[in-house]
Amino acid sequence: MARRESNASDLQEKVVYINRVSKVVKGGRRFALTALVVVGDGAGNVGVGMGKSQEVPIAIKKGIEDAKKNMFKVPLTKYKTLPHATVGVFGAGRVMIKPAAPGTGIIAGGPVRALLELAGVKDVLSKSLGSDNALNMVKAAAEGLQQMSSPQDIARRRGMSVGRIYGWEE
Repeated sequence: MARRESNASDLQEKVVYINRVSKVVKGGRRFALTALVVVGDGAGNVGVGMGKSQEVPIAIKKGIEDAKKNMFKVPLTKYKTLPHATVGVFGAGRVMIKPAAPGTGIIAGGPVRALLELAGVKDVLSKSLGSDNALNMVKAAAEGLQQMSSPQDIARRRGMSVGRIYGWEE
């Protein structure tokens, strides 16, 4: 996974999910928290991270740091949608992501919506096909977005121009 250097000031962060777990020990219960955080610049760079701690602010801070380390680039079209449909898989979570016509908006469930908004996608259709666990859904959507190829990448691999692939050039 390639690391993306982005200016820290233009990154937005969104806490997707906070989970409280408890461990029973001799003296009683010990509580711990996990925070699932998405970070993005709204221009195609996005990252997902998870932080664990005894306190909420520290867990969120750790999640943000982890998300910044795991940022990746999402290929967007000039209409701020995705170039093609894909299905991302992570664990039992499967998320289908499709490009949509301009004006459709982001049609996605809560955890996946945060990821797509911060990636800068404006028009997209999404459906969770497997697990409803927030972590698995977000990671599956991130996997799907990482699998995407821009038309320029495909043209470069085929040794052609984008216009030739779409039939604009003869």
